[in-house]
Amino acid sequence: MFPRLILSCLLAGGASLFGLLFPMAIRAIIDGPIAHRDMSAIWWPATLLLVLGVGEAVLFFLRRIVINTPAVRFEQRMRDDLYEKLQRLPVAFHDLWPAGQLISRSASDLGIIRRFVAFGGVFLVVNIATFVVGVVLLLGISWQLGLIVAGLSIPLIILCQVFERQYKDLARLSQDQAGDLTTTVEESVLGIRIIKAFGRSAHIGRRFVDQALQLRKTELDKARVVSYLWAVVVILPELALGICLWLGIERVADGAMTPGDIVAFFAIAMGMRWPIESIGWLLTEANNTAAASDRYFEVLDAPVTIASPDRPERAPGRAGRLTFNDVSYSFADAKPGTPPLLDHVDLDIQPGETIAVVGATGSGKSTLTALVSRLYDVTGGSITLDGVDLREFELADLRQRVAMAFEEPILFSASVRENVLLGMEGGTDADVQQALSVAQADFVLDLPWGLDTRIGEQGMSLSGGQRQRLALARAVVGRPSVLVLDDPLSALDIHTEAQVEAALRSVLGSTTALVIAHRASTVMLADRVALLSGGRITAVGTHSELMASNPDYRHLLASDTPDGTHPDRAGSNHRTDSTASADTSSTSHRTATSQEGAER
Repeated sequence: MFPRLILSCLLAGGASLFGLLFPMAIRAIIDGPIAHRDMSAIWWPATLLLVLGVGEAVLFFLRRIVINTPAVRFEQRMRDDLYEKLQRLPVAFHDLWPAGQLISRSASDLGIIRRFVAFGGVFLVVNIATFVVGVVLLLGISWQLGLIVAGLSIPLIILCQVFERQYKDLARLSQDQAGDLTTTVEESVLGIRIIKAFGRSAHIGRRFVDQALQLRKTELDKARVVSYLWAVVVILPELALGICLWLGIERVADGAMTPGDIVAFFAIAMGMRWPIESIGWLLTEANNTAAASDRYFEVLDAPVTIASPDRPERAPGRAGRLTFNDVSYSFADAKPGTPPLLDHVDLDIQPGETIAVVGATGSGKSTLTALVSRLYDVTGGSITLDGVDLREFELADLRQRVAMAFEEPILFSASVRENVLLGMEGGTDADVQQALSVAQADFVLDLPWGLDTRIGEQGMSLSGGQRQRLALARAVVGRPSVLVLDDPLSALDIHTEAQVEAALRSVLGSTTALVIAHRASTVMLADRVALLSGGRITAVGTHSELMASNPDYRHLLASDTPDGTHPDRAGSNHRTDSTASADTSSTSHRTATSQEGAER
């Protein structure tokens, strides 16, 4: 890229030099053949004019050929680097950045940078060099008049610096506001069902209009600054040329300059108007590019806090023993003095064992599961898999061993096959079919093109239960050592839930599993249950043991008794496990929705 950029500058500089030499050939014609009335001598300078004109056109053509392809490749590499960095940055980074800001950086900002590299930057250098060479030529023709033209550069530089500082701040503000506007559009498109369902189109529309008006105001402020700058760069050269014309006519009348000199002087000076006037526009482009580069490198320079170690370890096998050792976690942006979300958590999960984690909303269950695949890193203590600290694994190796199914299933605008095989690189259709069977997602066979059916952005063409089952199939397709399920059955009706649970038992029998549970039916999948409260694991045991001994656990899972009294107040400590299970199962049956019956 750099050699091509230098060559582009040289070609553009050569073309501009040919343009400046054009008036010198005209002077030779006026002061030679025309002054001496010798038309036979006009052919050589006329041929020189033709050569200069053709040469200027050819050099400008070659400049575009030389720079266009590498400039586009340069933009592509920058976009690739940005995308690759976004993939490596931790989830905590993405939690803090709106999607629209990242999209605007990878689209419009990179376009601004490419255009400046391919055109603006080249001509900023070439036009300044053209001005300097032009002044030298003018001084050679008449040093008195040349000094007048050269003198305009001093106020021009001072005023350009004043306006440049104002424009730079406005350029950054404009690009940030454009990112906010992109975020609003992106959220409005993704959330169109919510907006329409609640009749909030007008509200979102007003927010969009407010942001658009703010952006318009900033753009008008930018236009105002640019108009002042253009006024300066246009008036000063016109003023200098007016003075030179008045003094030049006097010098020609006095015989100090020839007619050819004055024609050449003003032809060169007029040829320098574009390099001078373009400096204002090029400076605005430079400031736009500087702001875009700052925004680009804000992301590219963000620290990757979760990465593979220099010398990763490999566990001796894939037994799947998962151990939490005095684990604590606090969010990076938490206020000083805020208690940690997870505080000294200890939990040992044996190979092939299923542990259900139960806790109140906001107790940190989802964060606990996210630590297992290092979506977040512990801030205290450690988590080991088969005796190896998770931070010692190669990230790709760890995430092959640990698979996750989230409560909110995220699907991609791709085929069913591609969505499922995100959980297993190089998987076959047989693997997909087996995973779909476990997840009770055989409905895909009834879709128009089966496994090749594209399910649309976010999978919104499917029902909630269907999306959840496909996400579960994606988690189990790779036969991981550890399966982390964040309440993956919440959107299923009771009949489908029972079928999925029955199929999951065959998987969980040989896989270590950590399951977030909100319903007793999900708890029944587990060998043991861990109660998370106050950031700590306060109790571990079987469902029946905790129902019998732990009031907090009963409060979370137990239903009201038929007479309307809560088990804690009805002496439920003495109920059998089967009674408790029947009660809680009954609650699940009474409260579950029937949305699966309406699935497409």
